[in-house]
Amino acid sequence: MFENLSERLDRSFKLLKGEGRITEINVAETLKDVRKALLDADVNYKVAKQFTDTVKAKALGQNVLTAVKPGQLMVKIVHDELAQLMGGSASEINMKSNPFIILMSGLQGSGKTTFSGKLANMLKNKRGKRPLLVACDVYRPAAIEQLHVLGSQIEVPVYHEENSKNPVEIAQNAIKEARLKGYDVVIVDTAGRLAIDEQMMQEISAIKTTIRPHEILFVVDAMTGQDAVNTSKEFNERLNFDGVVLTKMDGDTRGGAALSIRAVVDKPIKFVGTGEKMEALDVFHPDRMADRILGMGDIVSLVERAQEQYDEEEAKRLQRKIAKNQFDFNDFINQIQQIKKMGSLKDLASMIPGVGKAIKDMDIDDNAFKNIEAIIHSMTPAERSTPGIINSSRRQRIAKGSGTSIQDVNKLLKQFDGACKMMRQATSGKLKMPQLKKAPHFKR
Repeated sequence: MFENLSERLDRSFKLLKGEGRITEINVAETLKDVRKALLDADVNYKVAKQFTDTVKAKALGQNVLTAVKPGQLMVKIVHDELAQLMGGSASEINMKSNPFIILMSGLQGSGKTTFSGKLANMLKNKRGKRPLLVACDVYRPAAIEQLHVLGSQIEVPVYHEENSKNPVEIAQNAIKEARLKGYDVVIVDTAGRLAIDEQMMQEISAIKTTIRPHEILFVVDAMTGQDAVNTSKEFNERLNFDGVVLTKMDGDTRGGAALSIRAVVDKPIKFVGTGEKMEALDVFHPDRMADRILGMGDIVSLVERAQEQYDEEEAKRLQRKIAKNQFDFNDFINQIQQIKKMGSLKDLASMIPGVGKAIKDMDIDDNAFKNIEAIIHSMTPAERSTPGIINSSRRQRIAKGSGTSIQDVNKLLKQFDGACKMMRQATSGKLKMPQLKKAPHFKR
């Protein structure tokens, strides 16, 4: 999302490269370029100007240590100010009431319904909650059906009323249902319009007044840029919402909304949607986003995603199988499924420091595992559990059944064999790691 901005900022910092110290002249030149980069990324003009003024004041007030180059110091100041601009720290939902009522707001097409499903899924799986989804969009024909489809995918019930066209009544009855059946979170999905209109505002205001939600979230499409900022301002004036949700952050967007909304409406960005899958939802961490904007990666989020899929018992079972040379294609495909649950491959790779820039122009297909999965699914149960029996005739049959070539099958078998050998060496302690040079010791 921030690829172009990252590249432009990187070029801006290079203006200070080789400079012995920070001066008003070289800082002004660097920050002029930074401001242009922010404006090109669709950041609000006032926000961009205030940002660069703050960075300039801090940069000129700093004494540059001999161990730190001016360019490095500027990166540090810009990083800290970017994080501050986006809220400073993560702002999660604090659920003290039971049932806890969450009201969704936003324009049609912003992703409210999909986000409602993702949030229900996150609260159910990560916080152990029992959510109830409520269909209050009585105008869009497919809205109720869409919520039911999402609810069935994540195994969360959906409340709707066939014969009622009164969203206030539906929301009230849903809360009664939640209390009666012991649901501890109620997520109310409301109607949107293609543009802000008085009828929509009156309706959602009436829902707010009647059900008195504990949390109002404004859902906005990050790809709409400055329009997202203007819309959020109008909604906030009427609803005084508690937080912003940015959807479609994985799209081809310039990212200005993420940098501007917090400063314009003074409300935290709480969640970001990062893909189409129901698991593709992250709590928004301003400091981590600043890392990614400046090309520093986001190892913490990558580790967190991996830990979410980590099963200690399964890991021990696999370790025993590897040690006994029993790791097979059933285990292999299970591991692929775990990786796929973590998110898009390009998004995962961009979290590794230094990799983001290297892959920015590469098209990493999320179907990269498609051929591998097809080949493994074309194997018989015996072949999956005992790969050693796969001879020439079996390889031909597997290639034909999976719609791939014999070369593809041979390549997978060779890679699988190599991976198994490496895993056995790693578990037995025989895998030699490259020696790292000792860091120089400095006296204090």
